[in-house]
Amino acid sequence: MDDVLIDEVLAKFVDLGYLNDEAFAEQLAMSAIERRGQGRRAVVQTLRKRGISREVADAAIADLPDDDAERALDFARSKARSVGGKDYDASLRRLAGQLARRGYSSSVSLDAARQALAEAGVRRAPFSRPAPSSGVRFTPDE
Repeated sequence: MDDVLIDEVLAKFVDLGYLNDEAFAEQLAMSAIERRGQGRRAVVQTLRKRGISREVADAAIADLPDDDAERALDFARSKARSVGGKDYDASLRRLAGQLARRGYSSSVSLDAARQALAEAGVRRAPFSRPAPSSGVRFTPDE
């Protein structure tokens, strides 16, 4: 193929909108948020992996709705019962970890996980004193 033909085909594709990084980035970002429930950090990583420049990725992220906390809470609510166990702290770590892997910030992840667990009725056990041991007791020297 000669270079003139290649240039003509590329120009035609650009004119038709087939080669448009901005539109591609917007589509990927919306898909990541709507279908996969990802947070902003994960969306940026997805765009960068697909070869989108930092400037175009930042512009696509800027156009997204700023509802990370709501989406994180929706996801956390859907998972709260499955991670909820007897140990509140372990359930909180598991759920917050799932949210963090989806690209939500640590503060958004923890807030959403705490709220979802509370709504699901998973609570931290109240502090109680340990039962007296039946083992060896030490007494002060006289």
